[in-house]
Amino acid sequence: MRIDALLTATALFLMLSGCLVTPVEKSGGIGSITVSNSNPGAILAAAQDIFPMYGYQLHRVNALSSVSFDKSSSRIANVMWGSYGDPQTLRVKVMIVPIPGTDDYRVSTKVFTIGNAGEAGFEDKRPLMSLWSGEFAPLLQKVAAQAGGAGRL
Repeated sequence: MRIDALLTATALFLMLSGCLVTPVEKSGGIGSITVSNSNPGAILAAAQDIFPMYGYQLHRVNALSSVSFDKSSSRIANVMWGSYGDPQTLRVKVMIVPIPGTDDYRVSTKVFTIGNAGEAGFEDKRPLMSLWSGEFAPLLQKVAAQAGGAGRL
């Protein structure tokens, strides 16, 4: 019985330590992409070109590390996350992380549902499961196609 507990503890330790040393180029979760030979400015510009084509409005640019876009949620989303008369907004945060030793960047998304969007101090922000990030893989691939090869700043 002690050997089983020792083997279980060792396996658990190895699994957890593997999560802590995941290289950046394989990080970011579902839907993440790598933009090769680029720079944050080109990636941000490409995201600001691509996302509005799909109904998203620019919410905020955070220096050269992220950009957020908002879109009104569907009626189903309003029922799932809001309440009667409380429309929800879908917010997508596009994050840009440099891959050390290269001119490549890992681009991933985090998705939130926002109640009272735009009302300073009253926004109700709820993160959605990482599966939602997978929905944005096609848009991120278009961002990568446009921003890839832009080279360093």
